[in-house]
Amino acid sequence: MRNDLHQIEAAFVGTPLAGLPIGHGPSGTVLVADIDPNRLHEAWQAADALVPVIGRRPVMVTDDFNDTLRIRPEPEPGPSESELRAFAEAAESSEPWLTYRHYSEDDEVDECEVEYYTRGMDRVDLTDLVSDVVLPTPRPVLERALYGRLLADADLYARVLDSVRFVTQTDYWYTPTSVLLMLLPTSDVRSSGYWVDFFGALTPEYQRTLAEVLAQWHHRWDARLVASWGTMLQFQVGHRPAPGDEAWTAAGQLEALAPNLGLSRWEVAVALPAGDAWFVHNRP
Repeated sequence: MRNDLHQIEAAFVGTPLAGLPIGHGPSGTVLVADIDPNRLHEAWQAADALVPVIGRRPVMVTDDFNDTLRIRPEPEPGPSESELRAFAEAAESSEPWLTYRHYSEDDEVDECEVEYYTRGMDRVDLTDLVSDVVLPTPRPVLERALYGRLLADADLYARVLDSVRFVTQTDYWYTPTSVLLMLLPTSDVRSSGYWVDFFGALTPEYQRTLAEVLAQWHHRWDARLVASWGTMLQFQVGHRPAPGDEAWTAAGQLEALAPNLGLSRWEVAVALPAGDAWFVHNRP
């Protein structure tokens, strides 16, 4: 069924994918062209709902930066079952949060730097919230204390949320000029990492580690990869982390994978419980 384009086309009938050009893609994938960039999430949701039918997990890709990403006249072989099984087993045995760590994780904050780390998007000075923290201290310790104090101040928490909620909304997602739907030759989340093109996973080791991140996030948060734009990943999240320890842990993982997100960890922790769209940015 996975290699039968006609059966996939038949499954698309009655969905936003019906009638779109379809053909063979790289390494055993199938590509669907002419996706409306303004409806890419809707198109992905239609394909995601069909995973039990067609046996292929969907991810949106673009040829804006890669002119080799195109429909091929003949199918191109992908990995063998044994190769893909070995990839998934290696991914499962990896330790992703030892491999992925934010570059500032080990920073020490002294007295003259506190204000820099406690000013958020709306530029409100939150230094007083951590006035009792003994300095110097590791940045994660300072930010965790700040986040805890925010949780205890509903008005201040709401003000911060208003300034950062955009990072967990689809409006914040990047939209390429040209969008294609790539149907991967597997329904397994961990195995799907074999085909994900991401700047933060340029080596085989990192690719396997990313695959484990996909599996862990899917299991814990029902986070499903919607799009891969090379330096960016976009996820639909079915289970939001609760404010507190859950949000703090998830924020740390997101920042580790997305060092170019542009927010402090405490801001990400405030944003995550308020939205269903995660954005990862990792660029040169």
